[in-house]
Amino acid sequence: MTKKKAILTVTEDLSGLFEEKKSEHANTKVKKASRSKERNTDRLTLEKALTTITRQMEISGNRPRTISDYNVYVKHFAQTITIKYVDQLNADHVYEWLASMDVSKQTKLTRLKCLKAFLSRCFDNGWIERKFWRPINIKVDNVVKEGAAEQDIKVLLSVLDLNDFVQLRDATAALLMFKTGLRINTIVHLENRHIDFENNLLRIDGSIVKNHDQLLLPIDNTLNRMLTVLIKQNAAIRNEYGKDNSYVFITKQGGIIATSQSHNNIQKRLNKYAKEYGLKNINPHALRRGFAKSLLGKGASIADISKALGHSNLAVTSQYLHLDKEEVAESLRKFL
Repeated sequence: MTKKKAILTVTEDLSGLFEEKKSEHANTKVKKASRSKERNTDRLTLEKALTTITRQMEISGNRPRTISDYNVYVKHFAQTITIKYVDQLNADHVYEWLASMDVSKQTKLTRLKCLKAFLSRCFDNGWIERKFWRPINIKVDNVVKEGAAEQDIKVLLSVLDLNDFVQLRDATAALLMFKTGLRINTIVHLENRHIDFENNLLRIDGSIVKNHDQLLLPIDNTLNRMLTVLIKQNAAIRNEYGKDNSYVFITKQGGIIATSQSHNNIQKRLNKYAKEYGLKNINPHALRRGFAKSLLGKGASIADISKALGHSNLAVTSQYLHLDKEEVAESLRKFL
């Protein structure tokens, strides 16, 4: 047996060397885990992002309904995808959320637009690096919503008893929407000071208009008379119930006619009349569309109609009018 050379014998004590290294590695892992935990506490959660953006919207003067929609749909999105942090989001999460909904395409599109708006604000705030949601869309068939016809308005006014306060109020509101195109939310907050009876004008300041622009809208003698009688009746009702407001349209007890977006006395009453008397398109939106269509038929320009409706641009007004190719051709023929 060959004798092992002394040179090959290691005399240094290396016992416990790997145990020490292992310990150092374990300590390193603990330190890394600790740093990772610290980073997690600094990451922005969807919940905190929504709180901040909600506050930004309040400061910017966004409508309560818009802010409410942001909160409802973003919270639903977060619950569906079970993602906690903003920096984890990607396009797959949006598709997953959309696939989870058992609703119409139009409803999906409405919710998607709201989520996209939220994500865009996250991008503007520097919380998301790229707009991964931009290519995501939902194709919806364009359903034409008809406006109220003048004949249906005439029938409605003929069946309402103007000696009854509620029916006088509803008739006045319906005719006012059809003759001026005012939104139902503006109607709700319309006050006596907004009516210039001497000059047959509505002088509406931006505080109750969606785009915050002042509106000047003419009214005819019929509306002048109905509003005069209604306001006189309102004063008696407010005096009876001790109410202190100057709204043009009030309840039987003298209060505001709408306590929320979904609870509006006039809107409910119009739906009731439509069913009861077989009237088509007698609702606030249809009355507003009917106003626009009526103006167009009488020769008003789209620019003037857009201004009267309080639209931000002409494209919105064009969608409102739903002009088909035949109508455009006939309108252009007079200029040949």
